[in-house]
This record gives sequence, structure tokens and C-alpha cells, in this order.
Amino acid sequence: MRILFAEDDAPLGALVSRVLREEGHVVEWARDGDAADAHLEGGGFDLAILDVMMPGRDGFQVASGRRERGDATPILLLTARGTVDDRVRGLDAGADDYLVKPFAMPELLARVRALGRRPSVTPSETLRAGPLALDTRARRASVAGRPVELTAREYALLELFLRNPGVVLSRTQILDRVWSYDYDGASNIVETYVRYLRRKLGPASAMIRTVRGMGYRLDESP
Repeated sequence: MRILFAEDDAPLGALVSRVLREEGHVVEWARDGDAADAHLEGGGFDLAILDVMMPGRDGFQVASGRRERGDATPILLLTARGTVDDRVRGLDAGADDYLVKPFAMPELLARVRALGRRPSVTPSETLRAGPLALDTRARRASVAGRPVELTAREYALLELFLRNPGVVLSRTQILDRVWSYDYDGASNIVETYVRYLRRKLGPASAMIRTVRGMGYRLDESP
């Protein structure tokens, strides 16, 4: 899934973003409510996880504002305030679920999976480019109708390319969206996973072009 995560606490934001990416999701991290609303205005998200207490518009305001504009993106609110009144306020603002801090990461992931299974709020979407197809609900990739088995990280990388056809994505952008902005592992991790992905895509791998000195671009055809 493509997830918007809005959280102003840097350590928590980095941790949750990293864990979600390890599960294979593409994550955009907003540091305040105004940025979160601007991201959601652009559309294309399968889920929004919003902290309630953050600079700019708070999570309640972002949620209610999106619903007033007809945005049906599933919303999970995170807050340190766990009273019944607060939970009711969040649900009345348009949130689909509510999780109180501090929370266990397995519970957050379970709630994300549950929201992702709701057909009424998460319609199926298939991303396509040439012979490549990615069913984001079933999380299945195929090349010319042939299923391709991908790891969670390979899936997230392919989804990022398919959501940005013709756009040159730098190594830093790929690290930020598929791994984490502060990833400190192997320096060639992006190159390594692009190679893994190309190997599994067969002839369609030619669609992923290396743009020397800039990054990678997914072309519309091999």
C-alpha cells in the first residue's frame, strides 16, 4: 500500500516509517498537519496514519477536512489521549480507527492490515506500464500476465517506479521512500535491489533505465 504517515516526533516517525517499509509499503512521511493535508490533496494514498497532536492542523482537523472534501482515504489516528471522548471525537471527525500511544508495533501493523482489507474503503487498483502490472490490493506483480514473485522490498521498489513512470528517481529519493531517510546500511543497497528486480522482470527489465549520475527511470515500454 501507499501510506501517508504524519508524525512530528522524529524518532517515532523514523521508526514507524522504517517498519512500514520493511512490510513492503511505500511511505510518505509528513512532519505536520498542513504538509499531511497537502499530500492527501494530491491523492493516490491507500491509507493515512495521522498523529493527533502535531504542528499546524491537528489530526482531527486533517481528518474532518478530508471527509468534508469527499476524500474516502482510510484514516488511522494516533494519539497519547485515550479517553472515550477523544476516541469518539476522532471517529466523528471521520477516522476509521484509533490507536493510543504508546502502542506495540505488531498492533499498529495489524490495524494497517485490517484497514487494507476493507473493500468498501480500499478499492482495488492495478498499476500498469507496458507488460508490467501490479495489483496493489492483492499485492501481485506480473509481466505480460506471468506472475512474478517479489520480496516485500522488491514489491515496494516496483510500486514506486510504477507510480512515477517517466520520472527520474534519485538514489536518495528511493532510499527515503522504500527504506528510510536515515538508512545507514550498505551504500549500494539501491543498486543491489534494482539488480534483483531487473533479474525477476526478465525482458521487461529494460524498462528500468539507469540515468547516469541521476538515478533510475521507468519507461512506458521495454
